[in-house]
Amino acid sequence: MPIVKIRDRGQLTIPADLRNDLGLEENDALNMIKVGDALILTQKRLAGDALSQKMKKVMNKKGLTLDDLLKDLKRQRKRYTEESHGR
Repeated sequence: MPIVKIRDRGQLTIPADLRNDLGLEENDALNMIKVGDALILTQKRLAGDALSQKMKKVMNKKGLTLDDLLKDLKRQRKRYTEESHGR
């Protein structure tokens, strides 16, 4: 069992092998739960972060940029307006 020291300002380091096994990356959020005299850390996946990572992968795979998406959004809004309210 790894031993973790609490550093200045309450910081601690999760050993690299555990971070790798769990897929933890810098700035990932964790939940901390106190159970009796123990602290339990659990992964906290933020829905927005997960969605943005998926979108980033899809965009990269298809060679799309944010500008491409914004241009298409304008085109889709125009199409919707025309279909809903006529030209």
